Amino acid sequence: MIEISVKSRTREEFIDITDPVQQAVTASGIPAGVAICFVPHTTAAITINENADPDVPRDIIHKLNMVFPQRDEYHHTEGNSDAHIKSSLVGCSVLVLIDNGRLALGQWQGIFFCEFDGPRTRQVVIKVARFA
Repeated sequence: MIEISVKSRTREEFIDITDPVQQAVTASGIPAGVAICFVPHTTAAITINENADPDVPRDIIHKLNMVFPQRDEYHHTEGNSDAHIKSSLVGCSVLVLIDNGRLALGQWQGIFFCEFDGPRTRQVVIKVARFA
């Protein structure tokens, strides 16, 4: 198991972590299997989406903010209920197949750490496993 740190700069942002995940796969020496990426935080998430156009992550954050604004009639008193909701909807893990020692992502895909309550330093746990 490998743990990487991710430092966000703003309250909400998508940070491309494809390269560090690939580095974990390479370091494992496993040619075929799966990489599981897990975010152990309740106001952050992880997703796979387009990493060629920075407008895509911006649009996702914009739309999430339209549906789940930071200020609303939430009961949670810490002021980050929207971040908890966004984290739950986006999800805390992704699974990526490994083929020939490489992440089997599509041409335009990347792995994003999704910060919804930053700026903070967060962790992503990566487990690389061989197919039986």
